[in-house]
Amino acid sequence: MNAFLEPGMLVRHPDRPDWGLGQVQSRAEHRITVNFEHAGKVVLDGRVIGLLLDDG
Repeated sequence: MNAFLEPGMLVRHPDRPDWGLGQVQSRAEHRITVNFEHAGKVVLDGRVIGLLLDDG
């Protein structure tokens, strides 16, 4: 579901719009680390949540 994500990409969490824009820090299999502007660094399970690519 998130296999296309690479470090540096900008994303949003579909269920947490209050977290704001996030930048992918790393992706190791299903573990995705994202630094969100209002939530800080969060490690997500890519099998559970599909992040939305931010087109700007």
